[in-house]
Amino acid sequence: MELIQNTADLSAYLAADEAIDHHHPLVRETAARLASEAEDSYAYARAAYEFVRDTVAHSADAGDPRVTWRASDVLEQCTGICYAKAHALTALLRAEDIPTALCYQRLADDDGAGHVVHGLVAVRFNGAWHRQDPRGNKPGVNARFSLDGERLAWTPDPESNEVDYPVLYAEPHPAVLGALKAAPDRPYLWKTLPTAL
Repeated sequence: MELIQNTADLSAYLAADEAIDHHHPLVRETAARLASEAEDSYAYARAAYEFVRDTVAHSADAGDPRVTWRASDVLEQCTGICYAKAHALTALLRAEDIPTALCYQRLADDDGAGHVVHGLVAVRFNGAWHRQDPRGNKPGVNARFSLDGERLAWTPDPESNEVDYPVLYAEPHPAVLGALKAAPDRPYLWKTLPTAL
């Protein structure tokens, strides 16, 4: 699949916004700590990915009712759904000048009734974009950081109307951010998650 930037300006994939608040002190501290242990930007990107994947609980897996959407809040509360975890990883990567995009899949809902949009990131190394899934592993899910072939949590099944969206967004998709910001808790959010982009 060919990934398509929604803006040709690569600097947009380094920018901060209200969700990707990589100038926040907690994001900067976390990035600095991870960077101090990494020998290069590739090692840093892997460390940041593993930190978000393994340290920030996926709130559905953990049964946590809190809804986070701003990267600094995700890192502070150590919880979030896939979108929130993608925001946190994007902020950590951009804090160290690694161009990072937000991207999405449309997957069958866990209960089999309908679909839900799933959030990923893409990092730019060696002139190419590489998608990563920081949602967190669990039985049946074994996502890994990789620049040599994708190791995502799920591969969409076209026969089930699942889709890999090719667009790389510099900011969170409005449907995603709107759902997160409007939700008082995760049970409410689960009823209002986007089903398509």
